[in-house]
Amino acid sequence: MGAAEIKKYKEKLQVNGYVVIDGFIQEDELAALRDAANTAINRTRAHAWPYRRVIGKQFPPWNDADSPDSWGVQHLMHPELGLPIFRDFYTSEKLVELAGGLIGCDAALLQMELFNMLILPTKAGFSLSWHRDHVLHSASREDEQKSLKTPHYGVQFNAALYHDSCLWVVPGSHNVIRTDEQRLLSCDTSPATDPTLMPHAKQVHLLPGQILFYDANILHCAQYPQSPPAPPRATLHGTFGDSRGGSHRAVGVLQHGLEWMKAEEFGDGPGREMWQLLMRMYEQARVDNKVGKFSLSE
Repeated sequence: MGAAEIKKYKEKLQVNGYVVIDGFIQEDELAALRDAANTAINRTRAHAWPYRRVIGKQFPPWNDADSPDSWGVQHLMHPELGLPIFRDFYTSEKLVELAGGLIGCDAALLQMELFNMLILPTKAGFSLSWHRDHVLHSASREDEQKSLKTPHYGVQFNAALYHDSCLWVVPGSHNVIRTDEQRLLSCDTSPATDPTLMPHAKQVHLLPGQILFYDANILHCAQYPQSPPAPPRATLHGTFGDSRGGSHRAVGVLQHGLEWMKAEEFGDGPGREMWQLLMRMYEQARVDNKVGKFSLSE
């Protein structure tokens, strides 16, 4: 992907708070990723993989014992999952180049972070509250404004392996504080059972192979219908950081439980340079007393 094309996508991201890119995953790669996703999902549903997002809890940390149903598979790059295709995708030149361009940093400064998968529950539907990832629901206007003006040195993405219409966003909200009406609908962690009530809300429809990048501060929620009868969902969900942010991103990233990533054996795999920058952030977070704290909780 050329620099001019990435610049175009970055401009859309800056204006709208999100951008959808067509055909990012090609057909042959899509088939292989679906196979691996099905393996991971089946293992998770059989409780053979304990790292999962459990129904009834929106934000990490999650406990495998809290619920029999799942809405996400955590730690796709974990060696014990045994699916190296996920790490190959996360560290691929095309994804690293695009993420760095959207953040505005050279690939050499890009920091390895989270890589998980969003799926659908099998026993009952589940909804997330309207929220910004790094701003408390209850934040005052002043605190919200301060947070929105603070650079967060990163970007996150959803790469759809199947059709995905779970995500709702308020375009442009990543740069402005909530109106009184929006605040009423997002002042706590109550599930957004009817996203259409939120002024200016838009449902994001992703086709298989499309990738969505979005600003963590965009006002967003999600609905997870029961599947079946809903069609399957397997959407790769990850983040990258700009290492120039020091420990700024540590709270939101480390609350997902990344102790396993500290193993030198893991660091020896693809993306070692990005991993080294994550370890540097980890150590700085300890110095700055940010380990064990949460961006959002419930």
